[in-house]
Amino acid sequence: MPEGGAHARAGGGRFAVRAAHGRRRATMTDYSEEQRNELEALESIYPDSFTVLSEKPTTFTITVTSEAGENDETVQTTLKFTYREKYPDEAPLYEVVSQENLDENDVTDIIKLLEQQAEENLGMVMIFTLVSAVQEKLNEIVDQIKTRREEEKKQKEREAEEEEKQRFHGTPVTIENFLNWKAKFDAELLEIKRKKMKEEEQAGKNKLSGKQLFEMDHNLDTSDIQFLEEAGNSVEVDESLFQEMDDLELEDEEDDPDYNPVNLDSD
Repeated sequence: MPEGGAHARAGGGRFAVRAAHGRRRATMTDYSEEQRNELEALESIYPDSFTVLSEKPTTFTITVTSEAGENDETVQTTLKFTYREKYPDEAPLYEVVSQENLDENDVTDIIKLLEQQAEENLGMVMIFTLVSAVQEKLNEIVDQIKTRREEEKKQKEREAEEEEKQRFHGTPVTIENFLNWKAKFDAELLEIKRKKMKEEEQAGKNKLSGKQLFEMDHNLDTSDIQFLEEAGNSVEVDESLFQEMDDLELEDEEDDPDYNPVNLDSD
């Protein structure tokens, strides 16, 4: 809604609403005419946000948007009004049917504000007054959001500054915090040792002896024989690894002082 046009229409709307109020005083019982006149005035004031939902009973909505705040952020709510039979001598029914960027507390405050304004304006057409009060409330909420964000930003800056100081200066060592650190360190070290011992114990249990390997895999019994059979005559022998018998220094059995051929025969 353009601001200039809105203010101009708002001024005309107030005049139309007052004129309607004056006519109502002339005919106290003609509530329907009073309500029709107010609807015409509201449609002129809020051409882009006013919507009639039904005529019996007369029900309509008006969307109210705050002025733009920081980063063009706005808050918005849509109000639903229903005329009672004897409105404006009876307060209209009202509710918040939708909202943007408002929390539950804000909505509760808006309902309380509508209730207060309705009581204060009984006997006069009041929709424009109610909507204007909500408009001011939304502008206040935008200002509060801006203030809250500025405080949050300052708080984060203070926390970052304090963290930076801690990095350079560290935490002063006292007997109390040293003992706390020592107890925690010892507990962590003990836990590491326990895990290591448990892993070593588990590894020892899982390691099999040679006998166990043969018992589990009987193919190992004949693996060497099978290898030789498969190789057949293709097994190559490097003769250079063997020396001539003449080159070997072997002692003659007869030269051995302990040699006794009788003993050999007895074996």
